[in-house]
Amino acid sequence: MPTPSDRAVRHWFVTGASGGLGRHLTEHALRHGDRVTATVRRPAALEDLRETYGDRLTVEVLDVTRPADVDKVVGRALRSGPVDIVVNNAGYAVVGAAEEMTVEQIRDQIEVLLLAPILITRAFLKPMREQGGGRIIQISSMGGQVGTPTHSSYHAGKWGLEGFTESVSREVSDFGIHLTLVEPGATRTGFASALRYTTETAAYRDNAVGRTRRYLETADDSVFTGDPAKLAAAIYDTTRHPNPPLRLALGSDTYEAIHTALTERLTALETQEDLAASVAFNR
Repeated sequence: MPTPSDRAVRHWFVTGASGGLGRHLTEHALRHGDRVTATVRRPAALEDLRETYGDRLTVEVLDVTRPADVDKVVGRALRSGPVDIVVNNAGYAVVGAAEEMTVEQIRDQIEVLLLAPILITRAFLKPMREQGGGRIIQISSMGGQVGTPTHSSYHAGKWGLEGFTESVSREVSDFGIHLTLVEPGATRTGFASALRYTTETAAYRDNAVGRTRRYLETADDSVFTGDPAKLAAAIYDTTRHPNPPLRLALGSDTYEAIHTALTERLTALETQEDLAASVAFNR
């Protein structure tokens, strides 16, 4: 059986393809001659692509938080032929102080951003191992390495996804399966319009939480400098590379924020070197 890199027409599985980066990736793959199984909540959102690309696009309605539905959709995709590239893209963010978030908001955020990608990744590992390889693209965020006020549950999901992906990448590298974490910055995908806000409390109105909330509520497209079409092209290019990176930072804001965060983290760690060594048993 040909490995994924040998196949002229590759099969993609993309979640959250109704709009934003997911749609751009779907369109980019189709334009380059590949097949795509695209999962959406609103099938009409991709009707124009279906008219253009015909049976190279399969649209599936999927709520990624429903494991039984995930199994059915993944099963149908695999029955139509080997899946070479999986993109876990579905997501959104709850904005507000951690104290303001309801249990339901926290649970749904973690289910969408962490549990769903874990389940979908696991569903494709055996088929990819048996077919001789594959690519799994996890759409993370600069928020997968940098923390900001108002996004605690979002960060919990994205940081968890980063840890899960780094671990799994080491488990399956011998099988030709490559995982890549894509870390976009502020990208003009309409993501801000889909933000869900907590009920604001007076205690947080005038501190960092309130200031960040106000900024997000009034921000226009000009602050989102990332071009989703260029992001899609960069991600597509990594799927053609024999040794793709584990992490792909896309956006100058991402690069600067992550660089600053890692530098601060390393500096703080280095101040603890003697303390870290002091807790060993005396010889």
